[in-house]
Amino acid sequence: MNDFLNQLNKEQHDAVVQTDGAVMVIAGAGSGKTRVLTYRIAYILSKGVDPFNILALTFTNKAAREMKERVIKLIGDGDARNVWMGTFHSVFAKILRIDGHHLGYPSNYTIYDSNDSKRLIKTVINDMKLDTKQYAPSYVASRISMAKSSLISAEVYTNDPDIQAADDSARKPYIKEIYTRYQNRLKRADAMDFDDLLFNTYLLFSGFPKVLYKYQQKFRYILVDEYQDTNHAQYLIIKKLAANTEQICVVGDDAQSIYGFRGANISNILNFKSDYPDFKLFKLEQNYRSTKTIVKAANQIIAYNKDQIKKTVWTDNTDGSIIGYIKASSDNEEGSMVANSIFEKKMNEQLSNDKFTILYRTNAQSRSLEEALRQKNIPYRIYGGLSFYSRKEIKDLLSYFRLVINQNDEDALQRIINVPARGIGKTTIEKIIVTADQHDVNIWQVINNPQEYGLGVNSGIQTKLKNFSTMINSYIVANKTKDAFEIANHIATSSGLLKSFRDEDTHEAISRVENIEELLNGIKEFTEKAIEKSEGDMSIKKTLNEFMEDVALLTDRDNDDDENADKVTMMTIHASKGLEFPHVFIVGLEENLFPSIQSITTRTELEEERRLFYVALTRAMETVTLSHAETRYRWGNFTITEPSRFLDEIDDSLIDKPKKELYIPRSEQFSTGSTPTSPSRPVFKKRNLKPISTNSSASVEPSDTGELQAGMDVEHANFGMGKVITVDGNGPNKKATVFFDSVGNKNLLLRFAKLKIIS
Repeated sequence: MNDFLNQLNKEQHDAVVQTDGAVMVIAGAGSGKTRVLTYRIAYILSKGVDPFNILALTFTNKAAREMKERVIKLIGDGDARNVWMGTFHSVFAKILRIDGHHLGYPSNYTIYDSNDSKRLIKTVINDMKLDTKQYAPSYVASRISMAKSSLISAEVYTNDPDIQAADDSARKPYIKEIYTRYQNRLKRADAMDFDDLLFNTYLLFSGFPKVLYKYQQKFRYILVDEYQDTNHAQYLIIKKLAANTEQICVVGDDAQSIYGFRGANISNILNFKSDYPDFKLFKLEQNYRSTKTIVKAANQIIAYNKDQIKKTVWTDNTDGSIIGYIKASSDNEEGSMVANSIFEKKMNEQLSNDKFTILYRTNAQSRSLEEALRQKNIPYRIYGGLSFYSRKEIKDLLSYFRLVINQNDEDALQRIINVPARGIGKTTIEKIIVTADQHDVNIWQVINNPQEYGLGVNSGIQTKLKNFSTMINSYIVANKTKDAFEIANHIATSSGLLKSFRDEDTHEAISRVENIEELLNGIKEFTEKAIEKSEGDMSIKKTLNEFMEDVALLTDRDNDDDENADKVTMMTIHASKGLEFPHVFIVGLEENLFPSIQSITTRTELEEERRLFYVALTRAMETVTLSHAETRYRWGNFTITEPSRFLDEIDDSLIDKPKKELYIPRSEQFSTGSTPTSPSRPVFKKRNLKPISTNSSASVEPSDTGELQAGMDVEHANFGMGKVITVDGNGPNKKATVFFDSVGNKNLLLRFAKLKIIS
C-alpha cells in the first residue's frame, strides 16, 4: 500500500516515516521539500489516521492547493480532501468561525483585506482631524500590523513607554489613539483584519483552555511549511497546539529566511531544538535543481553566515557552465549587456525567451533593463509587479511633466491636481469640468482664472486652486531655461510628491521613492549623454520635451497581455522565492544596493541580505550570470560604486572573471578625485581601443584635471586654446567655465571635456 515511498531518496524517506514526536526537516534549495510534506501526509493517512486529525499549514494558497493535489494523486480523493490544509489565515479564520463567539464575534464576522483596513484607518484619521500627510494611512496600517504580529494590543501599545517614545520621536504621538479607535470600529462592525485572524486565535487559545484542548485533541499531527517565515504570533499558536502530543513536523530552510521586514523571525527555526529537546532532525541536502557549479557557489556564500543550521547541499547533476560575469561601466550599459547576453544565448542555443529570468534587489532597477530589452525587441513581463513606467508614482510624476509641456492635457491635469493631497476633491474637480464645458474652454483655463469663468467654489478652494496654478505656472516658466533633469528634479521635490512618500516611511513608500529616484537618474543620464557627445559642452541641453518624446517611444510599443506568451521574466528576488528558472541573471551586485544600504548596519541584517543572495543563486537550474555597474546615478549625482562583497565570497574558479593581470587600483582607473571606500578591492582595466584619427586635434592628450584652477591655460581638441575662468564642484560633478579664442565662453563638465593643461 505504501509503494509510493519507493519514489523517495533515503533522507526523504526517513523524514516521511518518522511520525512520532517532534520532527524538523531542514530542506536545502531544490531538495524536494514539498515532496516530503505531501508524502508525509499520504503516509500518515495510509496508516489509518482520520484526515480530520491532520493540520497542514502553509503560507500561500498556491502551496496549499499544490500539496492537496499531490496527496490526491498519491492516495486518492476521499481522505485527502478532509485534511485541514491551508494558509495560517484561512485555517485560523475557520476556527474563529466556529469558536470566535467566546471572544464576542458572530460566526459570520467580516474579514477586512489590506485595502479595507487602510480605508478605515484613513476614516479614523480624518475623524480625529489629523493631517493625513503626517499620519499617512499606509504608515499607520504598517505600524498597527507589526504590533499585532507581535501580539501587542492597542491597550499594551498605549501603555508601553518604549513604543510611545518611538512614536514621539517620529512625531506621530497619536498612533496609539488611532489604533484604539480603529480596533473599536472593527469590533463594532463585527470585523477582523488579516492580523486579527492570528491575534484573536492566540487570544482564544490563551483565554479559553477548553477550546485549546479541543483543538489539541483534534489536530494529532501538525505539519508546518516554510517554518523559517513564521512570525511571533504564528510561532506561539503552533506551540500551543502541539503542546500536548508534540506530534509536530516543521519543514524549512534557515538559509532562505528573507522576510524579516514582514515580521518573520529566523530564531523560530534556529531554536526549535530548545522548544522540543527530543526532536528528530533530518537534512535534505541533495539538490535536484541546479548544476554542481551553482550549488558550490551557493554553499560558499551561505557559509559566511554565523546564525545557521549547518548543512552541505550537493547534487548529482552535471558540473554545468561556469558562472557568467558582467562588469558594466554604468547601469544603462549593464542593462544593454544583459539584454545582449540573452539575445546571443537565445540565438546560439535556439532558446525561447521564457527560459530567461532577470532578478534584482529593488523594483527601481527594472527601468534600464526594460529599456535595453525593448531596444533588442525582446519581450518581457514583470512578475508580481508593474512595468517601470506603469507604476503609479512614475505615472504621477510623468503627468506633471506632461502638464508642464502641454496645459491642454486634461488627463494629466486631473491625475495630479490632488496628488499629493492638497484639498482639491472630486466635487471641486467636477465643478471645474462643468464650468469648462459651459465656456467651451479647457479645464486649465478655468483653474487659472476661476473668477473669470464664474467657478462656484468657496474662498478656501479658490486659494488652493490658486496655489496649484501658481506652482504649475512656475514650472512652465522654469522649463524654458532648465534642462530636463533640472526641471524634473525641481518638480519631484517642490510638488510635494517625494515628501509625501518619505513621510509615510513604509516599505511600499520607500519603494516608491526608489522608483522616482531611478526615473530622475534616467533623466540625468539622458541629459548628460548630450554633454558627453559634445565633449563636455554644458550649453548643449536636452529638454524635458525631448525626454518625454523618448519615453513615449519606449512606452507606446504594443504590449502583449498574454501571460503565457514567450517572454523574459523580470522580478525582485523576494518575489522569486519558491520558483526555478533555467537561465538566471542577478543584476546590481554593488555595495549599498545589494547588500542594501539599509541592511548593513548589523550582522543580523547583513546575514538576511546574504540569504537573499543565496535564494537568488539557487533559483537557477542551468546557468547564472552575475552583473554590476562601476557607476550609477543616485539622485542625479554620478557615483562610483564598489562591487558587492558577495562577489568576493564566491571562489574565482567558479566565476568567469577577467584575468587577474588586468586588475588595477580603482584610483588609477578614475581621475575624478573620488576616493574609493575600499581601496583594496580589485577592479578590471577597461580596454578602449580606438581607431587612429587623421584629425590634427587627435594630438591633444587630455590631462588630469583634478588640480585645474582658474587662470590656467588649456587646450581643447575642438575649441583650441583657452583660459579657465572659474572651477566649481567636486569629483565627477566638477565643471569649469573656459574662454576659448575661437568660440568664447564654454561651460564644461570636466570628466567629459578632455582638456590639456598648458600652464
